[in-house]
Amino acid sequence: MGTWDVGSFDNDDAADWAYELDECSDLSVIENAIISALDPSDDYLEAPVATVAIAAIETLARLQGRWGERTAYTETADAWVERVRLPVPPALATQAAQALDRIVGEQSELKELWEESEEFDAWMAAIAELRRRVTV
Repeated sequence: MGTWDVGSFDNDDAADWAYELDECSDLSVIENAIISALDPSDDYLEAPVATVAIAAIETLARLQGRWGERTAYTETADAWVERVRLPVPPALATQAAQALDRIVGEQSELKELWEESEEFDAWMAAIAELRRRVTV
């Protein structure tokens, strides 16, 4: 797992996704990431899908004015949020919360990978904090 910390953008997949976001001027990239994590045809949620969904949900929370920690890794998404300033449909925030529930569920590769690390509790706390910010 190309991950260096528990933050939403502290992994290779999220960093790559942020550049895709930067080329967009609507919510489509965010919506696609969340919908992919909720795909009912996939019984098992793969880690790359989950990490991208987390980055998308983090961006969604920032669009709602509920900023998390700003770091060098969040700069691309932060600049995008400040540039586009799009409203967040309540249904999308609800889907984001559902995606986070699936990410920490039993059929999640990302959760399994974090369970094998010493940072599992910190990761779970980060996900819970993100869930609060996106659904308030």
